[in-house]
Amino acid sequence: MKDLKELKKIEKFADQCMKCGFCSFFCPVYQEEKVETAVARGKNYLTKLAIKGEQEFTPEMAEIIGKCLLCKRCVANCPAKAQIDRVVVGARAQMVKEKGLGFVKNFAFRKVMADRKAFGRYLRLAKAFQWLLPKTEGNIRHLPDFLKALGKGRNIPSLAKTFLRDMVKPVYKPQNGETPKMRVGFFMGCATDFVYPELGLKLIDFLTKRGVEVVVPEAQNCCGAAIYFSGDFETGRYLANANIKAFDDVEYVITACGTCSSTLKDYQKYLPDNEEEQKRYEAFEKKVKDSLEFIINILNVKPEELTLKKEFEGKVATWHDPCHLIRYQNIKDQPRAILKSLKGLKYVEMPNADLCCGMGGSFSVYHYDLTKKIADKKMNGIKATGADIVVTACPGCMINLIDNALRNKMPQKVYHLLELVEG
Repeated sequence: MKDLKELKKIEKFADQCMKCGFCSFFCPVYQEEKVETAVARGKNYLTKLAIKGEQEFTPEMAEIIGKCLLCKRCVANCPAKAQIDRVVVGARAQMVKEKGLGFVKNFAFRKVMADRKAFGRYLRLAKAFQWLLPKTEGNIRHLPDFLKALGKGRNIPSLAKTFLRDMVKPVYKPQNGETPKMRVGFFMGCATDFVYPELGLKLIDFLTKRGVEVVVPEAQNCCGAAIYFSGDFETGRYLANANIKAFDDVEYVITACGTCSSTLKDYQKYLPDNEEEQKRYEAFEKKVKDSLEFIINILNVKPEELTLKKEFEGKVATWHDPCHLIRYQNIKDQPRAILKSLKGLKYVEMPNADLCCGMGGSFSVYHYDLTKKIADKKMNGIKATGADIVVTACPGCMINLIDNALRNKMPQKVYHLLELVEG
């Protein structure tokens, strides 16, 4: 008898679906492909067949459950509140359990991303050869046609000259020399570590100026988003346990990446294999805060007290809601409050600001042509604002927004919200 352990875990969520099809109005993938297998209802139906033993995890089934951004627009707008994200991820976990990961993902997830030191070595090697990729603008490089597997013609940011891990100290004391208000851990995240180290340094400086002691544990690892969302729960649990241990002695865990904060919080949602893990992951979730959430809700910094950097004075800004902020963590008002309060900056709300940009982690690697179609809708929203700059708080979204703005020959620049604030 086949072990359907992972499917049984999500059976109750699959049963929530009423088959109304309301999700089709909100699913970015369905809006482009217009086929039932693209939408939540179709994926849920096939997963229920698999739970009954009437559907095998064939290559076609793998393609269907893999073609989901996990943006949760369907979940947010479902009349029955069906948690299709849990159904899709659970189906992927069952598939990995039965079929394995395959050579590429097995190597990438278990040999590289799950080994912090190895990950750094491989990216240092990549950095040494990135000069071979032509630059398009600033530090953005253009992937030539022969790298079609990563997205033909894609624009990607250069790897940083110095990685954040090589720049940070283990502990940062408050700059005022007084007793710390609290002791927090800084979770770097892969994109901040390897591409945007200045974001990490900025956040540390911001917090220590406000009386917070910041610890940067060397033992921290990748958050595991790409890994456990692909169904590799075994490696996901390994990373979860390593990160929880690394941040054991801090009051809060802060990160400048919306995907990382969401992923760390959601260990308890997707990964527990027993009651003890459930309790441990739930306790960790309460410690994790996205930087914007922490600044406004925990530090109680008043938005009007923040100062705009001079280089942004007179600019018009618009905000892009990362899926992992607005729908996974309900972080919506904090960034808008800051942007609207910065004197010298004009804020314009983007039409459909919460529309997924199409990144979806590895989704954009396997379905880059589809990512571009989804991103075009986001680009139209940006154009409609007349903004000079696009502001967000997820390095993954930043990478995709930069790529598509350049592809559409748009003048708008993309920034993390922390980059706009002085001190």
